[in-house]
Amino acid sequence: RHNLKYFDKMRCLRKRSAVSFLGILVVCLLFMNLYIEDGYVLEGDKELIRETATHQLSPERYVHSFKDLSNFSGSINISYRYLAGTPLPRKRYLTIGLSSVKRKKGNYLLETIKSIFEQSSYEELKEIAVVVQLADFDSAWCEGMVQDISQKFAHHIIAGRLIVIHVPEDYYPVLDGLKRNYNDPEDRVKFRSKQNVDYAFLLNFCANLSDYYVMLEDDVRCSKNFLTAVKKVITSREGSYWVTLEFSKLGYIGKLYHSRDLPRLAHFLLMFYQEMPCDWLLIHFRGLLAQKEVIRFKPSLFQHMGYYSSYKGAENKLKDDDFEEESFDIPDNPPANLHTNMNVFENYEASKAYSSIDEYFWGKAPSTGDFYGIVFEKPIKISKIKVVTGTEDRQNDILHHGALEVGEKIVGSKKGRQCTTYLRLGEFKNGNFEITDVEHKVLFDINCMRILVTKSQKEWLIIRSISVWTSQTVNQ
Repeated sequence: RHNLKYFDKMRCLRKRSAVSFLGILVVCLLFMNLYIEDGYVLEGDKELIRETATHQLSPERYVHSFKDLSNFSGSINISYRYLAGTPLPRKRYLTIGLSSVKRKKGNYLLETIKSIFEQSSYEELKEIAVVVQLADFDSAWCEGMVQDISQKFAHHIIAGRLIVIHVPEDYYPVLDGLKRNYNDPEDRVKFRSKQNVDYAFLLNFCANLSDYYVMLEDDVRCSKNFLTAVKKVITSREGSYWVTLEFSKLGYIGKLYHSRDLPRLAHFLLMFYQEMPCDWLLIHFRGLLAQKEVIRFKPSLFQHMGYYSSYKGAENKLKDDDFEEESFDIPDNPPANLHTNMNVFENYEASKAYSSIDEYFWGKAPSTGDFYGIVFEKPIKISKIKVVTGTEDRQNDILHHGALEVGEKIVGSKKGRQCTTYLRLGEFKNGNFEITDVEHKVLFDINCMRILVTKSQKEWLIIRSISVWTSQTVNQ
């Protein structure tokens, strides 16, 4: 009996020891799994990466996981070589990033830099920084390009608005033997994968230089005063959520970001560098940060001008037919609350008419007295108003009988504010309305504006665009 008790005691001790050992082993495995890295991302996140690395990605599924990845908030530890220029003495409004490599045919980098500076006014130049990354591993080519850039743009380098940088080849990941997605040939996969890394390193460098960042290619022509147009658009989007604003419909030309998002975007491009081309990755990045729709503005501010591609010197005749060379008179459209008593069709809500995006408001057949109202957040002075109704494929869905009025003396709560008195500025003609010199015709500060239906119509109504130019904002 004594021996049985002894053996029972020993069995219990062995069980406890085994349980303790297994517990320690599980904890060790968990820590190993947590801390083993592949250079950019934790092992625990690899499954997310593998699943998202398809062109048919469904972004909504990964939004919260992607936002919570703490690795994405910091900069990537890279040593940059300054080939020309020095660190910026102060933060700017906009950084323009260019990455360039040696081409087999043609070279457009100098023309692109020239266009950026020539199409900007003296005041605009004070608010921009241009960062050129020479991303070729051919040191002789880089030295030659630096000499050309320094000779042609010495003034801008001295003024602290042009920097040329380079990242040594040692910092690049493996670029040979990569996955051949989409049946791309091996050299094509290597080219686009390296390009993704080039842009990641460039974004990482630019993260703290300015409030906003715009991505360009090295063969682009700019619209005159493009910065002023960009600033107007950003102001018009104040209070709304966006990740990417697009000022060209081509590739990764004219894609604008908050600089605070650049570290995450840089990490994102590095994680997926061998999976797909950069322009596809930018679409997924936007979706993962919960911007479902493209926010693209017309006219385009940047045009592709290169004839030969940087990949093998192949012909590349892509052109943006929405591009306009001269300064386009983009409206100010100050922040406002929009409302209507018309019967709105599906998701063509009132807000879609009051922007420069290619969207519109669509209401079912309006009746006499129906209106589309705009209540400005602050009283303003207006110089010009333009309203366009109908579209090319629905030319009869215009406002056949209507007037435009401006009002003063706001009453009501924040949600139900409206003006007590209105002044009629004129009638719609052929579905359109336009008036200039409003500040000389209206003596009061304008709080409201409305489109008023003066006669019922059987046709539905599309308000394609409402454009408001201001001369000043009145302090309350």
